[in-house]
Amino acid sequence: MTTMLLGEVANFIAYIFAPAVLVTPLGALSIIVSSVLAHFVLKERLEKLGVLGCVSCIVGSVVVVMHAPEEHMPNSVKEIWNLATQPGFLAYVVTALLLVGALVLFFEPRYGQTNILIYLGICSSMGSLTVVSIKAIGVAIKLTLDGVNQAAYPYTWLFLMVAIVCGVSQINYLNKALDTFNLAIVSPIYYVMFTTLTIVASGIMFKDWAGQSLSSIASELCGLITILSGTILLHTAEEGANNSAALLPWPLDKGSISWCINLSSDNLLKNVEEDYFTALQSSPAPV
Repeated sequence: MTTMLLGEVANFIAYIFAPAVLVTPLGALSIIVSSVLAHFVLKERLEKLGVLGCVSCIVGSVVVVMHAPEEHMPNSVKEIWNLATQPGFLAYVVTALLLVGALVLFFEPRYGQTNILIYLGICSSMGSLTVVSIKAIGVAIKLTLDGVNQAAYPYTWLFLMVAIVCGVSQINYLNKALDTFNLAIVSPIYYVMFTTLTIVASGIMFKDWAGQSLSSIASELCGLITILSGTILLHTAEEGANNSAALLPWPLDKGSISWCINLSSDNLLKNVEEDYFTALQSSPAPV
């Protein structure tokens, strides 16, 4: 838990110095580290499909890092507020809130228990607003530590309130999704939706791609798609391994099974009723 908290703090700091289009996709590297550690420490076998997923995530991450845009450090929280009140980002915020409102009030009561996109759509939309708010708070803290106090601006506290409300809502609906659906299904879909919406929100607000060539933008998108594909492959491999293990309970994984049929009676239905399984720890004797 301590190392997890340290990792989240480092992730928070990363949003201060780098654009979200770079930081968010690199979160897939934690999945790779977890898979590799599970292979060596927990003796969980990493299948070929999982290895391919790891390689895809690494290749995609390298491509994203090589073509990532440069970060423009705002001079004050007021400057970030001006970016947040642009027509383009306001349109995104209104669209996201209307979508969340429709999902919560209309779709969740009817389809929340059967459609995984309901809960994940809510937490991903709120999560994108959480990230841009956290980035604003991080910049405010950095500028304050540099001697330019940002606590006097009301925008700082407004961003903090938005981050808390959106963050709590995000965690709440993510937990609902995990309670209702399989983790192997929730994780890749949530990662794809959250990453995509976060990059869109950050790109609109901070104009991350401004001044970049079309080839660089295309390379970043290809790297992002490669990371998303690798993440899905990793979770697909994990789900396949879990399903295989579930199909082999004891003693199937330690011995063998023989099916012995009683043919002494002329009544075939009675013979079927008298069929029985014999589980052996060693090789079965001829019958």
